[in-house]
Amino acid sequence: MAFKIVRNDITKMLVDAVVNTANEEPIYSSGTDMAIYKAAGEELLLAERKKIGFMNEGEVAITPGFNLPAKYIIHAVSPCYIDGASGEEGKLRQCYRRSLKLAYENGCKSIAFPLIATGNFGYPKEEGMSIAVEEIKSFLLLHDMFVYLVVFDMESTRLGLDFYPDLEAYIDHNYVCEKGEEEYGDRYLGSVTRELPRDDRYIQTRKGIDEHLAYPKEEIEECVSLSSLVMSAPSIMKCPETAECSVGTFFDDELWEINETALNERIKHLSDTFQQYLLYLIESKGLTNTEVYKRAIITKQLFSKIKKNSEYHPDKMTAMRLCVGAKLNLDETKDLLARAGYALSPCDKRDIIFSFFIEREIYDMIEIDIALEERGLPCFIS
Repeated sequence: MAFKIVRNDITKMLVDAVVNTANEEPIYSSGTDMAIYKAAGEELLLAERKKIGFMNEGEVAITPGFNLPAKYIIHAVSPCYIDGASGEEGKLRQCYRRSLKLAYENGCKSIAFPLIATGNFGYPKEEGMSIAVEEIKSFLLLHDMFVYLVVFDMESTRLGLDFYPDLEAYIDHNYVCEKGEEEYGDRYLGSVTRELPRDDRYIQTRKGIDEHLAYPKEEIEECVSLSSLVMSAPSIMKCPETAECSVGTFFDDELWEINETALNERIKHLSDTFQQYLLYLIESKGLTNTEVYKRAIITKQLFSKIKKNSEYHPDKMTAMRLCVGAKLNLDETKDLLARAGYALSPCDKRDIIFSFFIEREIYDMIEIDIALEERGLPCFIS
């Protein structure tokens, strides 16, 4: 049994069956639908689809794969998204359930799905992803099959480095520098730092020097001496070529008042449990609970369980997903995780990749999982 989220061209997947986001009528349109028809052979596939005839939303049918590597194509008629209250969810769930059942009945050991209905049919991506994960995992509890969720169509298929070209450098710097410092101490810290461009480096003063950046000791001491002035103000301080840090607007009365208010608010929540602090952050950001659990791709039932229990203790993966769901910055993420007894390790590549996305405010569980999958690391969802 296996479930993986991959970035690939679904027409190239070496599986027993691929699922097509089909139309009600025996025609094809742009996106995944057209890509599959073109790769399989338009005339052959269209002739077979015409034999099936009209299909309602949520219905599925099977045809040969023709020129595809896959033996079969399962045509699932995607629901058009209207308002979320017109039966779309039930029909989308039927697409997954019936496709999996049909594949199993035809002896398939592997199947590849697109993210059904989230393209031309307009279904919201996070909701569509949540439904896909729930239905696939429910099926795999009782059946043995390899299931792939292919999340990008042919036009947008690229390697992860094309999307985030600085991710590898981020991993190398955070992971390799930490290991180097462990083994070689200050000699490694200084030598690596002087090889990096100083102009674009920033130091976060809320908790002192940003632990991800490496600076020669003299620069660190100079910057730390200023951090006491701003206490836990969430400000950014740039070190220019002269390595002299300027506090600048930190002495502005209005900014100081804002920072002091933020600090007092944080102190009020020092004793909060994980659940209490999570709900506080959600409210302070003006988010809804529904937004959060859908973006985190956890079930409504699990979130409800967390909400009702102030002493709830999540596993680390759930806690990290909720940080994405609540759109937390890196400081808030570390703070929330600490309340559940967890920390982001500079020696764990998965934690580093997670931090990369949090720092850049890319709150997308799919993209995070793809970055992990492409590096052979355990994923959050699959």
